[in-house]
Amino acid sequence: MVFTSLLSSIYKQLVPLFPPGLVTCIASAFIADGKYLHAYRHEFVGTLLMIGLTFSPGKWIGADSLAVAWIAHAAGVVAADKIGGGPHVNPAVTVSMYALGKCDYTEAYIRIMGAMAGGLVSFPLFKLLAETLDLTPLGGPEFDSKDDEEGLIAGFSELAATLLLMILIYAVNWELNFGKYHYWVKQTLTAIGIRYLIETFPTAGPAMNPMLGTVWYIFAYGEYPQHAGHYFTYWVASCAGALLASCLYVVYAGGTIFGKTLPIGPIKGEEKAAPESKKKK
Repeated sequence: MVFTSLLSSIYKQLVPLFPPGLVTCIASAFIADGKYLHAYRHEFVGTLLMIGLTFSPGKWIGADSLAVAWIAHAAGVVAADKIGGGPHVNPAVTVSMYALGKCDYTEAYIRIMGAMAGGLVSFPLFKLLAETLDLTPLGGPEFDSKDDEEGLIAGFSELAATLLLMILIYAVNWELNFGKYHYWVKQTLTAIGIRYLIETFPTAGPAMNPMLGTVWYIFAYGEYPQHAGHYFTYWVASCAGALLASCLYVVYAGGTIFGKTLPIGPIKGEEKAAPESKKKK
């Protein structure tokens, strides 16, 4: 009886430390005999850094200066990517990379689980930090079902924002070359683009990242989202935007989408067939 009571007490103490879904996310790291553990680690650490460094501007840094907040946000995007080892930190990005054949299904799943685990840990961790240092609590994206019961308006906003985000990612990573300072220039442009999209598409938070919308809800309410509009807005619409961008990129640059070629394109590299030279008699 005493032993049972002790276990019950330990359980009650530990449960609040493990948000819903965290155990499953952690267990997923070891799928395929740990083959993709490095990818999981990059996503976990990268997400932790991304949330801490990009959600704090405007709250902890630059609260009274929009310019300072923008600069801090840009620096946070670059730092999170560099320190984290170049992670996706975004399930929609991972879905696009899988569709384009940049990673296999197992790696994509593990990357998404790593990002989810990082997000589930991040918000409680930074809440504790804010309380300890008497800082303004961080916020997060949240779907508002008022006047948008099905999430159609918010979903379209997320779709459009994610579509543009993916086009930006393709352009600065695969199409443009900034020479010696390529990494720093492309990451800075990515950061500026993300900030611009945040300001332009505010309807759903915005998130432009399925993980952010869901882990914030779990942190704020202690349970999985119950509203179907949440999943449509942050997961269906965001991933649809990423897949649409993937199709557009294949039309432009060539390649495959889910291993299949498209009937149109590629536009890039098209050359007019040179007329055959007349043979000398």
